[in-house]
Amino acid sequence: MSKPVRIFLVAALAIVAAFELQAQEKLAYMLPTLYGPTGLIVDSEARLPTGETHSAHFNSSFQQSFGPFNSALATQLAAVPLPAPASGFTYTYDAALGVFNRSTSSYGPILSERAETLGKNRASVSFNYQRFSFDRMEGLSLDSIPAVFTHDNPVAGTGRDDVVTTSNSIGITLAQFTTFFNYGVSDRVDVAIAVPIVSVDLNISSVATIQRIGTTNGAVHFFFKPTNDTFGDTQTFTKSGTASGVGDILLRLKMRAIKKPSFGVSLGIDGRAPTGDEQDMLGSGAPGLKPFLIVSSSHKVFSPHLKLAYQWNGKSLLAGDILAARKADLADQAVIEAGADIGLGKKLTLAMDFLGQRVIDGERLSADTFRALNGRSTFPTVRLFQGSYNVADASVGLKANPGSNLLINLNLVFKLNDNGLRDRVTPLFGIEYSF
Repeated sequence: MSKPVRIFLVAALAIVAAFELQAQEKLAYMLPTLYGPTGLIVDSEARLPTGETHSAHFNSSFQQSFGPFNSALATQLAAVPLPAPASGFTYTYDAALGVFNRSTSSYGPILSERAETLGKNRASVSFNYQRFSFDRMEGLSLDSIPAVFTHDNPVAGTGRDDVVTTSNSIGITLAQFTTFFNYGVSDRVDVAIAVPIVSVDLNISSVATIQRIGTTNGAVHFFFKPTNDTFGDTQTFTKSGTASGVGDILLRLKMRAIKKPSFGVSLGIDGRAPTGDEQDMLGSGAPGLKPFLIVSSSHKVFSPHLKLAYQWNGKSLLAGDILAARKADLADQAVIEAGADIGLGKKLTLAMDFLGQRVIDGERLSADTFRALNGRSTFPTVRLFQGSYNVADASVGLKANPGSNLLINLNLVFKLNDNGLRDRVTPLFGIEYSF
């Protein structure tokens, strides 16, 4: 093969690969279009009055947009517990001696915060990795979410009695690598920026089964499988995809309001920019503001802290109807974080926190029972509704100082309840350097 031909083939393959990558369906569209652009259709050989055959449409509120899942994921992205941008090394300036002194004996919390600021002209940079493997939503296993589809215009005692039951498996993992930069503008004021790189893997499978409530003839409703020209009462629909890129960037302003040797109060605000591609589930799709209040104290090796915040979110496609390009308000959250960090020596700190959220008017689902028109047949399904709920987690971690101004963070977050989209255990690894 000549060199020009090889170059041409390589270039052609590169173009095809780039096109296929670009043509991959956006992740947020995979759930609403799992059964195709026109929804779940079951074939039939029954004759219409016109003499034509027809395909029966089956409908379900869960299938129309799969809105609760998309919205729940967007809410989760807007409320991912990021490591605190505040440095583990905090300083105060001694004007008499003209030097900076460490203001605390421990290295502080990992996912919550203390009131101390970094110190004038001090800076820190940190890198953190988190991985979420969501396995439950509202207590229901994502491996098997039931949903029932009814025939268009169902009529008792006819073939329109038939329903299609589905068992849906939704596998989603989210990995987030976040870079923080924190700078002390003054002895009382810090500014920070957090830039996350997000990677999402989504795998969906739905096993659909025709339940013959009003028919006995397999030719009335059936799934046609073109791969082997067979007919049957079951069909499996699958989709999968991956996406990665920059997530929602966070900007922060933090001010020390009360500063005493063993007690402090800080006020601040986080601003979230919707820089992540919401159609690929890399970001929430909504701008956000999060004012907060932090109270903390230090007693030798024991340092308790409390943080209160309110996360306001704007409008997002993921909270609305992504197929119709209609945005809706993403659920707000009231936040409470309480805990303590304990110095286990000069080089090690134990950090423990309770992380609580009150999600206001979020999308929810619960287990339910579908009763067929014949009054006898019942099938498991889910009920969709909107309501407020609490999310509770516990966080335990270690901050180690191997030398100089370097810190290594290891942390685990454990869920304490099942509300919302949940991961049983979320690991975190981070490194931080102050200068």
